[in-house]
Formats: sequence, C-alpha cells, structure tokens
Amino acid sequence: MPEGRFHLFGRLSNKAVSMQKKRLTIGMSGASGAELCVYLLKALQQQEGWESHLVITDSALLTLEHEVGMNEQQLYELADHVYGRNEVGASIASGTFKTEGMVIIPCSMKTLAGVRTGYSDSLLLRAADVTLKERKKLVLVARETPLNSIHLDNMLTLSNMGVVMMPAMMTFYNQPETVRDMSLHLVGKVLNEFGLEMPGFRRWGSELCKPLPESK
Repeated sequence: MPEGRFHLFGRLSNKAVSMQKKRLTIGMSGASGAELCVYLLKALQQQEGWESHLVITDSALLTLEHEVGMNEQQLYELADHVYGRNEVGASIASGTFKTEGMVIIPCSMKTLAGVRTGYSDSLLLRAADVTLKERKKLVLVARETPLNSIHLDNMLTLSNMGVVMMPAMMTFYNQPETVRDMSLHLVGKVLNEFGLEMPGFRRWGSELCKPLPESK
C-alpha cells in the first residue's frame, strides 16, 4: 500500500495530518463579562496545536464595547477563524466539522435557555446544538445573579445532559490581587476542561496557593 493517508478525493500526506490543529469553538453572548472571552482567546493563542473558531451575538458586541472598550474587528483579530452571527451554513453548524468541543463565555440566561430547548435560531445556538448531538464537551460560563427557578432548572437539565456548568464566580483561594487575576483563574479552569494548562494557573495545593500566615 502506498505511504500516506487516504481520503475520498485522493491522498492526504502524513505531514498534512500531523499539522492539523485541534479546534475549539468559542461563543460569546451578550451577558456581562465580555473580557472573559477576550482572555480565553488570548490564552488559546498560547496553546500550541490549537485554534479558535469564534462566533458572537449582536448583544455581545454591545457588551464588548461597553465593558472592554474593544470593537468587533479588534476582537476578531484574536481568533483564528470567525463566523458571521447569522451564517447558519458555516462549518461549525455541521456535525461533520471536527472540534474538541465548545465554550460559551460569557453565557447569558437567554442563550442558556436556547441551548436547553434546542432553539437554534442563530449560529451560536446551532453550534451548541451540534456540540450536544455529537456528544462533544460543552462548557457554559453562565453569568447572572441572583438566579431564579427557571435559570436553575435550565442549568440542572443541561448538567444532567453532560454540559459543564461553570458560572463566572469569584475565587479567593488563589489569592487574587485584581479582578483580572480572578478572570484569568476562571479561564484557566475552562482550559482545564479540555486538558490544557494555562501558564501561571494557581491550583490548590501548589506553592502559589499556600495559605497566608494568620495575623496576630
């Protein structure tokens, strides 16, 4: 048999196979916490062998400009691939497009409800629906407080379906000094779900997370 990998339309070289990167779909809804998505995109740039596939909602753009002071183009420059908000024929809308999973960060309660009910009226929701049907990992960084019974019921249903519910909660054991420290710690947890280690991520029990001495 000739060397190399084969597919329907001819030979795919071993070099091409080895150069293929793992894909992570990233969705950004209009919930508060737009900077979390910015940090995740920047962190994924540092992960060798990975690439980001970004889709955002109209509301996400408004939040991005208000909270971070970035425009649409500045955000897109952080991603490897970007898709139009209503581009329902995009590659990430198909189960045949190979990805390692998807993260929606931040995830509004409206988007969460859409994922729960399979209401795929946008590319972001369609991509999430595809992630579920293909049994890939889906991480929802939910952003809302306080939570009502509808929110909690939606989260419980999704959790029972295997979705990773990761609310954007503050952390303290890693001894953060700024909001940025807390945000990056959360992004480190997101990456951890896909087997990735973020430089400087403070795990409990590590030298960086030793308890401070008690004050006298």
